Amino acid sequence: MDTDSPLITMLGTGSAAVTRCYNTCFLMKDRDTNLLVDAGGGNGILSRLEKAGTDIRDIHNMYLTHAHTDHILGAVWVTRVIMQEMLKGRYEGTFDIFGHDKSLMVLSEICRMTLHRKYSDLLGKSVILHEVHDGETINAGNIPLECFDILSTKEKQFGFRTVLSNGCSLVCLGDEPFNEANRKYAEGAGWLMCEAFCLYEDRDRFRPYEKNHSTALDAGRLAEDLKVRNLILYHTEDTCLEQRRARYSAEAGKYFSRNIYVPDDLETIEISQAS
Repeated sequence: MDTDSPLITMLGTGSAAVTRCYNTCFLMKDRDTNLLVDAGGGNGILSRLEKAGTDIRDIHNMYLTHAHTDHILGAVWVTRVIMQEMLKGRYEGTFDIFGHDKSLMVLSEICRMTLHRKYSDLLGKSVILHEVHDGETINAGNIPLECFDILSTKEKQFGFRTVLSNGCSLVCLGDEPFNEANRKYAEGAGWLMCEAFCLYEDRDRFRPYEKNHSTALDAGRLAEDLKVRNLILYHTEDTCLEQRRARYSAEAGKYFSRNIYVPDDLETIEISQAS
């Protein structure tokens, strides 16, 4: 693995109610920026970062896709610990949090209602909340993010497109089915991150469509239609982790013939042009 290439470490790969893996969130590293995207549903994010070999004091940017509990409650813990390090004089600079208005409001309110005032008083000072808007491009450290509303019918949610330092384009679609209105962001991407709640063959058991989710088969069909080069599947159920990689890859591969990644928790993927 080329350590100079951008990397994604999947801190968690599971959907909301999993118990055998952590909820979906990941750390993107490019040049000197560590960008945390969501943080799962609890303080398990702290051990995930530790196991990934990442010092929380080296994280200065976090992107929140939406305010569901399995994405934002871990963000409260990350914010709390960083505030603690700030108050102890062991954190340099600011902690910049990016998200749409609802996500930032939920995070801010939980912090203000549950943390000591000396912590919550840092909001807007050393902990900066940056509201992003549909179609807006922002810089999270050295990582540019073109943010877009995925047009969820359940909970307001933003994905993003980025072009990394080595020229690779990567699109994160969030954890709901793709909306055709966002084709301009995803079509032709080098890397596509797409939810696959379960296998299509298991749809009667997990009922993904009732929950507004996709299957591995749907993700493979989408990746082929969008003409992407690499597909990363995540946000799955957790009943078959030992066989998940083989089974999900095989099902998505019925439509998509290029590279398919079904990572385990704490697995790191090199985001390269050669893939």
